[in-house]
Parts: sequence; C-alpha cells; structure tokens
Amino acid sequence: MAEEVEIILNGERRRLPSGKSLLQLIQDLGLEEGQVAAEVNRQVVRRDAWERTPIVSGDEVEIVHFVGGGEEPFAR
Repeated sequence: MAEEVEIILNGERRRLPSGKSLLQLIQDLGLEEGQVAAEVNRQVVRRDAWERTPIVSGDEVEIVHFVGGGEEPFAR
C-alpha cells in the first residue's frame, strides 16, 4: 500500500499519496493552472515554483480558483 500524507486543503482534512508536488495536486483536482493561486502554510507559492514545491504531511494548502465575469462597465 502506498504511503499517504494528511494535509488540510481549503480547511478540510485530506489524505493523498506521498511524493506529490503542489502542481500535481492542482492537476489531480482538475483545476486549470492559469486560473488558480496557491498558498502552502500561509505562504503564497509562485506558479513557477509549483512543480518543485512538495506537499508533506501537516501542510495547510489553500487553492483559490478565479472566476471570470462580472458586469459590463456602464456607459457615461
């Protein structure tokens, strides 16, 4: 059986296989990389560092998904 780590993801406890990077976690969640921001242990992680940022047991991960849209600017 593969070793697992326990993390907090957006406030909820989750178990996942050990050895995952932040990038792999985001991909496993089915999120589009260009539309999310990520924080590990209250530190923002730049997109270019996601692949080399390991997720280890006890990490607190926050992933925010940006949603487009909104109202059209009103005419003057």
